Amino acid sequence: MDVIFSALLLASMYGLVAIGISFTWASIGMLNLAQGFIFTAGGYTAFLFAEVASTYGIEGVPLSVGLIIAGMAGSAVTGLAVGAVAFLPLQDRDNFRTRSLIATLAISLIGTQVWLIFFGPQNKPLPPIFGTGRIEVAGSGIGNGQLGAIVVAILMLGAVILWMRSSRAGLQMRAMMMNPLGAAVVGVSVRTTGMRVLAISGALTGLASVLLAQTFFVSPTSGVQPLTVGLIISLAGGLGSIPGTVAAAGLLGLAEALTARYLQQSLV
Repeated sequence: MDVIFSALLLASMYGLVAIGISFTWASIGMLNLAQGFIFTAGGYTAFLFAEVASTYGIEGVPLSVGLIIAGMAGSAVTGLAVGAVAFLPLQDRDNFRTRSLIATLAISLIGTQVWLIFFGPQNKPLPPIFGTGRIEVAGSGIGNGQLGAIVVAILMLGAVILWMRSSRAGLQMRAMMMNPLGAAVVGVSVRTTGMRVLAISGALTGLASVLLAQTFFVSPTSGVQPLTVGLIISLAGGLGSIPGTVAAAGLLGLAEALTARYLQQSLV
């Protein structure tokens, strides 16, 4: 059961990042290599919120909710900033995919150095959002942080899918993913929808950052592995396919959990 819990945790976290990457590619044709930078931005925003909350004595449920909102908001704003640099100025130019790929890579490299300058190389912990206890299931224990992260990630994914199917903005986003040119012809604003996609994918990535920090830490390079794994999952599951991305995330999470359990942690 320990392996199953670990696989679910990794799959849900990596899946959030991969879905953001997949959305961005399918809707605006941009492979966002700055997703790792956006991931770290969410973690550091939550860390700063925790520092302020500690100063004013905020704790309990308000602290937990605030950490999640801060992480998602920080990454969403960072996603919009990436869009302002790598999407809006380049969207109408030739070779947009290549230009945006280079631009987001540059943002990622520069952003890592910015985190190092402002926060240093040390790992930054976040306060526990779901408490520090453990729950026994089928003879195996799972920490409240891990279980809470899995549940919140699944609920958020379900909320995003429901929003995409029921709201006008969500339908415009789906139209962009299915046929960007056709969507533009019928009046969908490519630039507005593209920025909305970047904000949503950023928020999902920020949520993953905060939840994963319940098990690990926030550091200037903490977004490198989620970016790498997210790219693998989104490509394996099919760019733009939510079911394919979820399935690929589950398989990769299980493979990583099995490797860590039965081989060596260093191989993960």
